[in-house]
This record gives sequence, structure tokens and C-alpha cells, in this order.
Amino acid sequence: MKVALVHEWLTVIGGSEKVFKEITSLFPEADIYTLVAKEETISNLSLGKHRITTSFIQKLIFSKTKYRSYLPLFTLAIEQFDLSKYDLIISSSHAVAKGVLVNSNQTHICYCHSPIRYAWDLHYEYLKGTGLNKGIKGILVKYFLHRIRQWDIISSNRVDYFIANSEYISKRIKKIYNRESTVIYPNVAVEQFEPIQQKEDFYVTCSRFVPYKKIDIIVEAFNSMPDKKLIVIGDGPDFKRIKKVASANVVLMGYQPFEVLKHYLSKAKAFVFAAEEDFGIISVEAQACGTPVIAFGKGGSTETVIDGKTGVFFYEQTAEEIHKAVCLFEKNINNFNYIEIADHASSFSTERFRAEFSSYVQNITNGNR
Repeated sequence: MKVALVHEWLTVIGGSEKVFKEITSLFPEADIYTLVAKEETISNLSLGKHRITTSFIQKLIFSKTKYRSYLPLFTLAIEQFDLSKYDLIISSSHAVAKGVLVNSNQTHICYCHSPIRYAWDLHYEYLKGTGLNKGIKGILVKYFLHRIRQWDIISSNRVDYFIANSEYISKRIKKIYNRESTVIYPNVAVEQFEPIQQKEDFYVTCSRFVPYKKIDIIVEAFNSMPDKKLIVIGDGPDFKRIKKVASANVVLMGYQPFEVLKHYLSKAKAFVFAAEEDFGIISVEAQACGTPVIAFGKGGSTETVIDGKTGVFFYEQTAEEIHKAVCLFEKNINNFNYIEIADHASSFSTERFRAEFSSYVQNITNGNR
């Protein structure tokens, strides 16, 4: 069986890239197709043994750093890949990867991290955050996103079987595409973390600095709690803006290597997580360290955090609600057992993902579904 694996881009290593790496490990002889790739990322993901094909976007100016600027070309570019020689196509998609062209003799399985966020759920937030909700440029962007939504619906019919990365995403797949899906939770490298009982007197959060991650309201909440220290790890477009308003008890460290992140996740009193995430790998990593999570009680967090046992929920994305949740956590801090928290995280292991994904694909290709 000839297998093709498709992923939007291989330029950074986030949660979806970690999932894609494990998928590639299950198909060591498969070819990879991606819009844009960096040699460093390919090396770090250990994908060098695969034949990798990139799109015409790879040859455009600043494509490896400013590839998102070529968003209007993504749908065209993904459709240029000729996959006609493959029996099985597996796409790892959070934007356009699922839109590759296929024929009736091929099987296409899509592991869907999310339908296109900025075209659907985060449409208005994206426009406001980029200042594109008004003016001539705004009209053009709105029209383009309208066309993206049309293409997204059409291209969903090119998928034979959908896998969702959470029940939350499964519901979105049903709502947007009117398609059923099977949930297989992403792989989390819980084996790389050890549960630590002795915590220090600080909180931690880690994320890309983009609007929907809500790092700004976490910082605002701790600005109002000068006696509580917050460590913020990560970088992104909003970093400078948020750094300007952070008070002395809030330390913005920027991007940090894994060992530094691991240290702070292990030693923190709690990990603070304010995004409405599709799944939220980083919060599971925190729990693998025996660290409780203070999380927004919507989206994937409701499937990875157990309220009152492995963390505390708040239900509005405001600084005031985070403040209240931190106070509630500290009031009940002795109720959290670091071993129980780590045991819960172990249910999202890489070994579990590999077994479930492999079994699912085998059943499909054997005609058992």
C-alpha cells in the first residue's frame, strides 16, 4: 500500500506537528506533502528519511517566515499536489491539508485538529485582532474568508473518514461539515515528565502570544494580585504589547527550550490556561508533572482537566474570573494530590495514541468500517 501524509506546514513545532510526527512514525515509508518546510524543523521532527514535497509557496519570498501572508494561495497550493499514485492518504489538518484532491479509488483519512479557526469560530476575533474589521482592506479580507468557508465545506467531501482530536472538535466537525468523526486524543509525551510533590510559590502559563490564547487577561489578573508571582513562557505577535502592561510580579521569559519549560511546569503551584482550546497539550504536560491546572471551562480543557481533582475551572474569559479561580484554588490547594494528577495525564500518552491510531487505520484499510 502506497501512503501519502499531508500537513499544512513544517516550519514550527506545535501540538499538531507533534501529532504528525507520531503519524509519520507509523508509516516510515510514506511520502510527505506540505505547503512550506524548514530544514531545521524537518530535522527536529526526525522526518529526514521521508520523501518531502513542498508547494510553490516554498519558492516565494519570505515563505519560511511569512508563510501566513500567503493565506489566499493556500487552497490553490494544496490542490496542486498530485497524489493519484497513492492508495491511502492521511491528512493532518487544521486549515487546508484535508483539501488535497483525491479519486474514488483512494482512501482519505483526516486527523482534524480543528476546522479553520479564523474562518469559523474565531472569525470576528481574528478581524478585530488584526484591525481588519473595517475599511477597504477589511472588505477584501471578509470576502476572502467567505470564499474560504465555501471551499472548506466543499473540500470536506474529499475526506472519507474524519478523526477528531477531542469531543469538542468532533462536535464542530458535525456542526460545520455535517460529518461524523471518531475521537482519538493527541499524543502527549508524558514519559518526558516526572510528578514532583514539592512546589514553589509561583504560577506559570505558556503559550503563543496570539489573541485567542488570552495571555493578556492572565497577566491582567496577576497584575491585580501583586503578592502572587506569575511566570509567562512563550513568544508571538502580542508579546511586546503585553510586556508593557505587566506588573513587577509578572515575569515574561519569551521562548524557552524544553528543559526550562519542564522545570517551571514541575515547580509551579498551578498552570493557568485561559484559551478555549481544541485539546490543550500543554495543560496535560503540566498535569504530567503533578501540577494542577486553572483552566477556562470550555473546549478541550473539559476533557483533559477534572474540576476539583486535577484542577479548577473558571467560566468567563476575564481577569476577574481568573482572579476568583486562583483564590478558590489556594483555598483548596491541599485537596490536590500530585500523584493522582500525574496518573490522569498518563491516559493521554504517546503509546496510547499510536495504538489507537494504528488500530483505526488498520480497520479502515481492512474494510471493517
